[in-house]
Amino acid sequence: MPILFRGQTLTMLLLSCLALPASVQADVPLNELTEAERRSGWELLFDGKSTDHWRNFKQDSVSDKWVIEDGILTLTGSGGGDIITKEQYDAFELQLEFRISKGGNSGIMFHVTEEERTSYMTGPEVQLQDNVDGHDPQKAGWLYQLYKPMKPAWAKRFEAQVGFKGIEMDDATRPVGEWNHVYLRLHPQQSEVQVNGVHYYYFVKGSDDWNARVAKSKFAKWTKFGKADKGHICLQEHGNQISFRNLKIRKLPADGKAPNPVDATLPLKPELAFPDLTFEGWKPVSDDGLPQPLRPIELIHGNDGTNRLFVATQGGRVWVFPNDSAAKQATLFLDIRKRVHQWKKDDEEGVLGFAIHPKFKDNGEVFVYYNNEDKARGVHLSRFKTSKDDPNRGVPASEEILLSFEQPFSNHNGGPMAFGPDGYLHIGMGDGGGRNDPTGQGQAKDSFMGTILRIDVDHKDPGKNYAVPKDNPFVGMEGVPGEIFATGIRNTWRLSFDPKTGSCWMGDVGQDWLEEVNIIVKGGNYGWSAREGTHVFGNADEPKGLKVVDPVWEYDHRIGKSITGGYVYRGSRLPELAGHYLYGDYITGLLWGLQYDEKSGKVIRNVSIPWIGQNIIAFGQDEKGEVYVMTPTVNGKFIYRLSREQ
Repeated sequence: MPILFRGQTLTMLLLSCLALPASVQADVPLNELTEAERRSGWELLFDGKSTDHWRNFKQDSVSDKWVIEDGILTLTGSGGGDIITKEQYDAFELQLEFRISKGGNSGIMFHVTEEERTSYMTGPEVQLQDNVDGHDPQKAGWLYQLYKPMKPAWAKRFEAQVGFKGIEMDDATRPVGEWNHVYLRLHPQQSEVQVNGVHYYYFVKGSDDWNARVAKSKFAKWTKFGKADKGHICLQEHGNQISFRNLKIRKLPADGKAPNPVDATLPLKPELAFPDLTFEGWKPVSDDGLPQPLRPIELIHGNDGTNRLFVATQGGRVWVFPNDSAAKQATLFLDIRKRVHQWKKDDEEGVLGFAIHPKFKDNGEVFVYYNNEDKARGVHLSRFKTSKDDPNRGVPASEEILLSFEQPFSNHNGGPMAFGPDGYLHIGMGDGGGRNDPTGQGQAKDSFMGTILRIDVDHKDPGKNYAVPKDNPFVGMEGVPGEIFATGIRNTWRLSFDPKTGSCWMGDVGQDWLEEVNIIVKGGNYGWSAREGTHVFGNADEPKGLKVVDPVWEYDHRIGKSITGGYVYRGSRLPELAGHYLYGDYITGLLWGLQYDEKSGKVIRNVSIPWIGQNIIAFGQDEKGEVYVMTPTVNGKFIYRLSREQ
């Protein structure tokens, strides 16, 4: 029986012995833009060769104490002076990496003007320092004497739910000698600071709260401090050695929205795929006058030649209906609501995964991953049979529990699953929840949490209702569940296989900074919680010998905040989408198609697909490879397809 929570720290297994195809390794060159950054409006402030974008404060050039070597900009010691951008910025986002010397201190200032004697008399400062041996009580990432990290309310809620007490103040900085990533957003509506992918705080420059904090600080005596609406970005000299690289900026418009990272917008439109479809046993409003919303989580076919579609919902019901745009009613195939912990109680719980056996025509088996009502945080992965008398009815009494375990928190419970071309069931897990992976599940490997599982549902090992495939990468390794196929996952939200290539595509929901599209490979480690996307995350010790499979695509939280993975389009209705991975964002309601060359490991293009603006909660695919988009619904109209704009 696998260990369900992280206990003692295991010696991390070196993955260098596992064959990780080069085609899924993202190319993130030093001081260059990734494909996603280039498309979403980021620009370089430092190219690794020159300081063309910079000059010293009140000077025309940069001091020779600022040295460039091997693509790194280093202040070698005292006397180099503060350097500022030649250009002035009003609303912007800045990201950079810094490496501090032992006991070192520096800072990033913004909206600096040259009216006063020094830069800090006008420009607020995000502190940079060695938090271990540094002399200043203001820690790295704090807005000097003004703001410091605060735990978000949502994190407190999840902790209170299970009686977990995490740290109240984050220190996400990595130690001397390691690189740290800082993100600063400055906009009149809301500004933000993150360190190593961890949100620290929000602020609104010039607000009543801001002014009250300034009045209590040492900066109150300077009348022009923080008053400018536009100014230079400044890297501070504080007499200590500090290095910088990957300095990037994105200018923001008045509405604060970042550019959609696309190459084109396709002339398509969404339309209801089954406009007249109703659902047996469900109506929009209860007899008590209360709305009865539905949350679809999967729409798949039975691969049985009947051209039927099955739609599973988070509340515990599965319907089946003919794949015909004129279809009138969906038959209730399975109803296990009484066994399911409802999402109305805990938003990220309920039925989270549904899969149909590849030999469904012969055995009538379906599989459901759900939070069970009998035990708080409990999860079942169960097999159900189809009635021998009616192919449109499942048998709730036929339930056979294959896996049963507990989750640490009520979020990041995973659940999306699909059968691969090898006939094995692949299950996308989450890290168990909370914030910042508080129990260390992402890299633990002694738990199902933070992994992709792969099991054989057609055979049974002793003591199990399934078998572990002999070729799973960690079979036989002490202390590691053999079910694990890949690791380093934060929270799988939808997983699918390309019916043409057999590749496993997955959307991994990010925390504060990046959303990921991944191709899952045997033994791959996708980085969480040492990494988020292509960036470092937090300051936990990285496993020795860590080798990470980077995402094939990522986007940041000014574009979207919760990825919904989809399917590779292999239909015939829209040839312009052939080979594109369709995916969306649940929060912003953006819909995209990503064309990716697996052989070269390069993104060919990312296209925007017009959408209705509603939350994108899941996708679906039929026997012909046509892809559907689904939204939460209060009226039963939630399955959309794409058509050409006339």
